[in-house]
Amino acid sequence: MEAAMKIDSELVHVGERKRLNADAIPSTTPIYLGTTYLYESAATLDSVMGHHREGHSYSRYSNPTNEALEQLMAMLEHGYGALATASGMAALAIALETALLDRPRSIVAARSIYGATISLLDQIFVTQGVEITYADACDLDAFTAAIEKSKPGCVFLESISNPLLRVARLDKIADAARAVGAAVVVDSTFATPLLMRPLDFGAHLVVHSATKYLGGHGDVLGGIVVSDEAHYAAMRSLARILGPSLGSFEAYLTLRGMKTLALRFRRQCENAKALAEWLRTHPKVERVYYCSDASHPDAEAIRALFAPGLFGAIVSFEIKGADKSKIFAFMDGLKMIVPGTSLGDVHTLLLYPLIASHRDVAPKMRERMGIRDNLVRVAAGIEDFEDIRSDLEKGLAGIQ
Repeated sequence: MEAAMKIDSELVHVGERKRLNADAIPSTTPIYLGTTYLYESAATLDSVMGHHREGHSYSRYSNPTNEALEQLMAMLEHGYGALATASGMAALAIALETALLDRPRSIVAARSIYGATISLLDQIFVTQGVEITYADACDLDAFTAAIEKSKPGCVFLESISNPLLRVARLDKIADAARAVGAAVVVDSTFATPLLMRPLDFGAHLVVHSATKYLGGHGDVLGGIVVSDEAHYAAMRSLARILGPSLGSFEAYLTLRGMKTLALRFRRQCENAKALAEWLRTHPKVERVYYCSDASHPDAEAIRALFAPGLFGAIVSFEIKGADKSKIFAFMDGLKMIVPGTSLGDVHTLLLYPLIASHRDVAPKMRERMGIRDNLVRVAAGIEDFEDIRSDLEKGLAGIQ
């Protein structure tokens, strides 16, 4: 019989992931589901649709529930305005398209990024005539040289790279981008506004997958773009045409989740730090990647950019001598930790990049990125740390 979980873990897991009765009806605050908005006079409607007066006319353009989420995110990221989208990838696509408007159709992108982002760049933007240059964002000289040579319309990087947790000097990269007139787009999903605000360091557009830490409970799919003033009107105009709108129900769930973001994220960071320290002592662990490590290759950037005392809630580590089959045995041995393809939920999630986040990345490119076949990524939840540690210990014990 499995040992009983501690109360923090029980609060997260007990009763979860069970099929609900079809007659169950949730109680919640009202959500604006209307698609069309009426006014007492045609002249007022004309003013709203012409953007001469504040208001809503059609939910592809704006929605009161979404607007509340957008206002919150703009405030948190120190931006001018925001756009709620149907997914993080939709948010990234809109941000990149906004950055390239009236600029050269070229992007200098960090080499170590999320696999689906590489697919977006190589399979969508390249076919639309956009030139993509990949460079090591953590090699400041090489990355700025690539910017100076290419003179792109857009520079793209992640605040914390997925999954090896590299941190580039965003402030200095933004200076180099501005010198050639490029817009800087940053995916800051891993950091959240609690850890880093990219606009404060020179970025123009910041992207989040609201599915992750913002929603925080594994029950909403969404994305957010936060913009500076210079790009806001163009971003909203593109969104009205392309229609990547977040549903009002998903906007409500994200808003509700964000009420506990600070509590959740700080606890998740605490658990991740303790987890990294424990994993470094484990005989079956070859290498641990976490931003609190004093020997982290980007320690200077972390000190310059991160909020004091926080190092993120993601830990990646390599298991000694493990191939794909041994990683599968490790994952199958987990009882509490959820082996899912996401992060940022209240429950701890474990992901194997080889079959999930970087599945579609060519093996040679994964090798250049430093993603080996024995690498796993853990997104710490808010459970009691001892339960997380114990579950990982059981999984590692199953590797022969």
